[in-house]
Amino acid sequence: MLHRPNRRPQFFYTTAPLPCPYLAGRTERKIVTELTGPDAEALHDRLSRAGFRRSHNIAYSPVCPGCNACVPIRILAPEFEPNRTQRKLQKLNADLAGFEMPARATAEQFALFQRYQQARHGDGDMAAMGFYDYRAMVEDTPITTGMIELRDAQDRLVGACLTDWLSDGLSAVYSFYDPAEARRSLGSYAILWLIARARTLGLPFVYLGYWVPESQKMSYKSRFRPSEVLSGGVWRVMEDAAEPEAAPVVPAVRESAS
Repeated sequence: MLHRPNRRPQFFYTTAPLPCPYLAGRTERKIVTELTGPDAEALHDRLSRAGFRRSHNIAYSPVCPGCNACVPIRILAPEFEPNRTQRKLQKLNADLAGFEMPARATAEQFALFQRYQQARHGDGDMAAMGFYDYRAMVEDTPITTGMIELRDAQDRLVGACLTDWLSDGLSAVYSFYDPAEARRSLGSYAILWLIARARTLGLPFVYLGYWVPESQKMSYKSRFRPSEVLSGGVWRVMEDAAEPEAAPVVPAVRESAS
């Protein structure tokens, strides 16, 4: 008699309503699941292709009632062509070098993270994070993750991007940079660096998380072309005049983590 091995079921949960961090006056809810065990990497891969994002050991996707503003977006790395502004940005930052570092928090990174939060998001929750909170954000990961460090000619850390390695691409989890170097547009430059790295590795995509067309601070994500948005459960090339639909809601049911 054949016996199938027991497999841990994958449970999904919905969070309580909270104020939306992107659009004032709206409510946010998420569907979340834990990434753990030997199948965490494969599950994260599948969920990323379904429009989920990762924070610590949790994968999540918005399921906000009456709102579909958050649109999963990813860049087609092999076909990417920088526009005029992006080419200027590459020249401006030609003196910087990028280094792939392990997912290990350092005091140097945290000092930069603090300066960035105070300058750009002083009223946000992350501005109050201590070193141990930052270390958890970087190191509490069940999958292949690293920190991209951007350094100038004097070896000074000016930017960083926490990045997940997927089977089909690189996923930018969170980036931060020196607010005194605003002219360098280091957030956008970090994406350009990830695109170049994905191409070198033969990976087709760079995942940017959620694009929110109604949010000005998220508009930069739509400037990297060609890119795809998740619409109706299918990744489709984003057209200039298109208004993409949100990703489909994933039902909050248990799933085999095979």
